[in-house]
Amino acid sequence: MQRTLLLAKIHSCTLTAANLHYVGSISIDQALLDAAGILPYEQVQVVNVTNGERLITYAIAAPPNSGAIELNGAAARLGMPGDRLIIMTYAQFTPEELKGYCPTVVLVTERNRLLEVRRYDDLLAQV
Repeated sequence: MQRTLLLAKIHSCTLTAANLHYVGSISIDQALLDAAGILPYEQVQVVNVTNGERLITYAIAAPPNSGAIELNGAAARLGMPGDRLIIMTYAQFTPEELKGYCPTVVLVTERNRLLEVRRYDDLLAQV
């Protein structure tokens, strides 16, 4: 049996653009993709904390260290620049792979600059 769990997330990033006439997806600063271990074209779930919208799309790389987080195509209607987002990806694990497993959490500044990479258990210990 396999179970689907959170693999990584970019927490509380800021939407920098909404490009309605672009061909779909979400553009994410390559440095943030690398920190989270999210691959270009990987499926991601995007949660807009500002307005409650949720969507599933795929990630495409924006220039590294650009701070770009851009909703493209039809998804652009689900957010406005300045909205706060959580971008998550999931993976399927066997019971053996779950031993000692912990998701990656990427924390960013208000300008989407890499602040810190943590394991989820570390964050929960601070609550």
